Amino acid sequence: MATLTNRQIRLARRPEGFPKPGDFRLASEPVADLQAGQLLVRIAYLSVDPYMRGRMSDAKSYVPPIPLDGVMGGFAVGKVVESKNPAFAVGSYVGADFGWQEYAVSDGKGLRTIDPAVAPLTTALGVLGMTGMTAYFGLLRVGEAKAGQTVVVSGAAGAVGSVVGQIAKIKGCIVVGSAGTDDKVEYLTKELGFDAAFNYKTTPDLTAKLRELAPAGIDVYFDNVGGSFTDAVIPLLNVHARVTVCGQISQYNLEKPEPGPRWLHQLIVKRARFEGMLISDFAPHFPEALRDLTGWYREGKLKFAEQIATGGIEAAPAAFIGMLNGKNLGKQLVQISDA
Repeated sequence: MATLTNRQIRLARRPEGFPKPGDFRLASEPVADLQAGQLLVRIAYLSVDPYMRGRMSDAKSYVPPIPLDGVMGGFAVGKVVESKNPAFAVGSYVGADFGWQEYAVSDGKGLRTIDPAVAPLTTALGVLGMTGMTAYFGLLRVGEAKAGQTVVVSGAAGAVGSVVGQIAKIKGCIVVGSAGTDDKVEYLTKELGFDAAFNYKTTPDLTAKLRELAPAGIDVYFDNVGGSFTDAVIPLLNVHARVTVCGQISQYNLEKPEPGPRWLHQLIVKRARFEGMLISDFAPHFPEALRDLTGWYREGKLKFAEQIATGGIEAAPAAFIGMLNGKNLGKQLVQISDA
């Protein structure tokens, strides 16, 4: 192929508090010639997700931080436009952690092959991708949700939370969700079938509201936000309740740790279990999750919302910052090129 230019978004500086446009920079470099066994992918859609905020700091974590002037990491899907790997034909679609860039060179390891005839290409980044599998394993394996139990989901209108609530309903649970706008609350109850939902930003007493909406107590809490919302849940946990700690988005952009109440004694009385989760731990079981999620999608039991920012790779920082501020409903994506 003729020499191509690959535009990328790189980390210009480590954020203090919420990321700002100046924390990113647009860079360009030529696409390298392929070696034997490699393939070239033109990125079509990029996912921006809360966990990326942690990778922008230099703190030790479960994933290495992005180096300064390194390409921002992130899952993406795209089309194979050149291939020297017999396992991947030109014109096929693949997904991986390609990062915030227009093109990616791969040796084929770790790539997921995607069939856009099964579902829209974007679902491989959302309800039929890591998002859906995080919800699946977090609720069913870590949370051990059972029919008739009450499940509370924070950040319920986000990409993961919205799938958690729907799977819980499929499994016969009573589902209560929280969101940050009245429109999102209506979406949860009217479109996704949550039994109840409320706007946490306009609720003065979170524990009282949760007690009202979950009078039988809480058996499973799927925690996407942490902070004061999680503090409000703890007194309402039932004996042997399970808490899946999936995200702590309320804490990611704090410049100083937020003090909170001491509630560990509640775990003694309730014999409750808190467990953090990383989706990578369940990699051997991904086919099981994708089979169930795809089946529910085809049966019309799983709905999804997407916010797709246009404008190419330059739109990624603003989409990411907006997602961290709760502007998205469902999955936040960036369209990098035509599929």
